[in-house]
Amino acid sequence: MLYMVIERFRSREAAAGVYRRFEERGRMMPEGLRYVSSWVAADLSRCFQLMESEDRRLFDEWTAHWRDLVEFEIVPVVSSQEASESIGLQLSR
Repeated sequence: MLYMVIERFRSREAAAGVYRRFEERGRMMPEGLRYVSSWVAADLSRCFQLMESEDRRLFDEWTAHWRDLVEFEIVPVVSSQEASESIGLQLSR
């Protein structure tokens, strides 16, 4: 399953701290959690990461390494095509 992870940096200094920690330790993700891609808001207030896992609980282990710097929102997502197909099936009933 795909997840959109919305990270809200606790401060501008926290954003710098995230990048520093990442350089020193990497993503620190448990096995079974896969990073797909990410984007950062132009004002450096948030990061949007697309990640994949079959076990939602792995996010708890991963976010524990970053909670001092970041607030997390983790949203299960589907592609636009999958959503369209699902809605199409519902409309045809």
